[in-house]
Amino acid sequence: MKNQQRDVTACRCVAVAFAVWCLAGSVMARQAAGKGDPEAAKIKNPVASTPESIAAGEKTFQSLCAGCHGKDAKGGMVISVIEDSGGKQPPDLTDETWDHGSSDGEVFTVVKKGVAPAFFMAPWDGRVSDTEMWNMVNYIKSLSQKK
Repeated sequence: MKNQQRDVTACRCVAVAFAVWCLAGSVMARQAAGKGDPEAAKIKNPVASTPESIAAGEKTFQSLCAGCHGKDAKGGMVISVIEDSGGKQPPDLTDETWDHGSSDGEVFTVVKKGVAPAFFMAPWDGRVSDTEMWNMVNYIKSLSQKK
């Protein structure tokens, strides 16, 4: 009886581990393929893209993001810890290529939650208010519209 219970428990553990592995692989493959995040894409920006919001977003971006993405948000920075780990360097945020989705909600989610699994793009949740993050989304999106 004990052997049978142990076998059932072991099978459940393997099944759960396999399910987690499949889910993680699916999320990472979708992100890596540049398809974005369908759930995040559904999130609507509650902050109007006004000149005031864009200016506030630029101020926050320059303070928190320019060190990696550059003052002009065009990337090109080489960060040694990312390079040493074989990760992707901070991208150009002004072009038409969006690695994790281009909707306001997807950009917001990347800023808020960071980019797993290595979190070279760190999460800002809890360190910056949602309004400040939405202002940064408005600023970043305004840069790509200027082209």
